[in-house]
Amino acid sequence: MYRVWNFLTSYSLLLIIGALIALLWANLDLIIPVAGDPHYYFTLYHHMVDLPLWENAPIGALLEDGSRTLTPHYLVNDLLMALFFAMAGKEVWEAVALKSGSLRGKKAATPLIATVGGMLGPIGVYLGIAYVLGSTTFDAVANGWAVPTATDIAFSYLIGRMVFGAGHPAVRFLLLLAIADDALGLVILAIFYPSGELAPNWIFLSAGVAVLVYVLANWLPRRLDKGKPSRPTSTWMRQKASFWPYLIAGCISWYAFMRSGIHPALGLLFIVPTIPHADRAYGIFSAAESHLKDLLNTMEHWLKHPVEVVLFFFGLFNAGVQFSAMGEATWLVLAGLLIGKPLGIFIFGWIGARPLGFGLPEGMRTSDLFVLGCVAAIGFTVALFVASVAFSAGDIQDAAKMGALFSFAAAVVSLIVGILFRVEKKSG
Repeated sequence: MYRVWNFLTSYSLLLIIGALIALLWANLDLIIPVAGDPHYYFTLYHHMVDLPLWENAPIGALLEDGSRTLTPHYLVNDLLMALFFAMAGKEVWEAVALKSGSLRGKKAATPLIATVGGMLGPIGVYLGIAYVLGSTTFDAVANGWAVPTATDIAFSYLIGRMVFGAGHPAVRFLLLLAIADDALGLVILAIFYPSGELAPNWIFLSAGVAVLVYVLANWLPRRLDKGKPSRPTSTWMRQKASFWPYLIAGCISWYAFMRSGIHPALGLLFIVPTIPHADRAYGIFSAAESHLKDLLNTMEHWLKHPVEVVLFFFGLFNAGVQFSAMGEATWLVLAGLLIGKPLGIFIFGWIGARPLGFGLPEGMRTSDLFVLGCVAAIGFTVALFVASVAFSAGDIQDAAKMGALFSFAAAVVSLIVGILFRVEKKSG
């Protein structure tokens, strides 16, 4: 049972299960009505969306300002998903900040350049086809340009190992690209998809809290321990204070993001870099990562399984779309992912490797870039999230979500393209 649970959580399969339940439920209602209601899923969904929680509690009073109410849907999408984005932010932070970080130095140049192509390619295809379809379509779907830019790290890694083999350098290249993609995705969410009118003073509060907790709980103890091998102050902070200063700072930061107009799911990103971390990172799927005992990795290990449960409910609350909702936004998202992503990664990766001279990892061919681009076209989690914030609830949002869900077709495409391009699998 433990092995089954570990496999489910390692590749975010609970998210797929939640999404499949929602998708099947929403469509089976039409065939087998529940309680005589052919739209029972949506009836229940809107009941959950509109059901206030803890109306008389302090947190409910803080949230209810006329534009938001603490509901199960809000609890998952805006509050608990902050833990998911914090874990993504942790991987990005380590990849950029640590000396051994995977996004530092010349080795990261080609993946970073390919990542830019993996963003611009889908945007170009999405907006280009929308423009050809006419101004009415373009105006309706233009705000969803970022939906097909996403790459789902867990699922792409799983399919990448199936296509290339665990020991192939393209798998490592894919991870670098996916982490960089996450970083750019977080920036896009913060800048282009605010949840309300921007209020910079709240962002300053979040940044100030991050600086304060870093100084008091991280920098100052190390400063006081300078020249003391036993590190008494740092040890006391770790044993007695533990994660509490960062939890308090995280709550304040999340609330500040919520009031700032930036999506509150990004509310913990300023706090992640302030938490004491190891001097090196082994990588998101490395077995050695579990042996790191710094506070940042310890907190990530604590959160791993709860976040997977959150992703289950995220899929359940967001993936319930009827097949009749498929429309132009569905095909635009799929075209952006299945056409724009592979072409963008291949073209920009080739430019970085050849004309710019940064090269490819030993054992990786130029043609592997296209295959890798097909694998990276699995958007799913972040694509589904972006679709939910890019469009108001309705037909276009549902159609875009369907495109995000159907991006799993990239897994089949990747396996076929891998065979056609004669990828030589390499075991780990």
